[in-house]
Amino acid sequence: MKGPTDIADFQHWLLGQIPLLNHMGLGSFDYDGQQLVIPAALGPNVNDKGTGFGGSQATLATLCGWSLITLLLSEQGLDCDLVIADSQLKYLLPVDADFIARTQLPDSPAIDAFLDRLRSRGRARLDLAIEVCQGERVAMRMTGAYVALLR
Repeated sequence: MKGPTDIADFQHWLLGQIPLLNHMGLGSFDYDGQQLVIPAALGPNVNDKGTGFGGSQATLATLCGWSLITLLLSEQGLDCDLVIADSQLKYLLPVDADFIARTQLPDSPAIDAFLDRLRSRGRARLDLAIEVCQGERVAMRMTGAYVALLR
């Protein structure tokens, strides 16, 4: 993906790429170059118990990690395919109101190693920790392994 790095343009582009996202009640993405926060309304993501559907939380967490790395790659001028290769989810608390997914880039040495490997070998893996939160409560934690492939 080589797309926009302005967060509003990126979100607009993303909604055009993945139709499901148009039905998840997503709010405006918040991105500062290191951290990404994606809000979602409970209503479209509710389960039969009136709480946040686990599949919606998993989707939002996966999307949050994928989007953060996609923005990084785009800012670096790298045209890549990015996939999630593995994830581990831990549901900690029920979600009963609007919620967010948030993640941040690892430290600079890890990012530098990821980018160096990608440029030299054409593929590289980056692991992220993503949290789904309702207010200050962490409701779910996901660790995801994302793999970038140079086109």
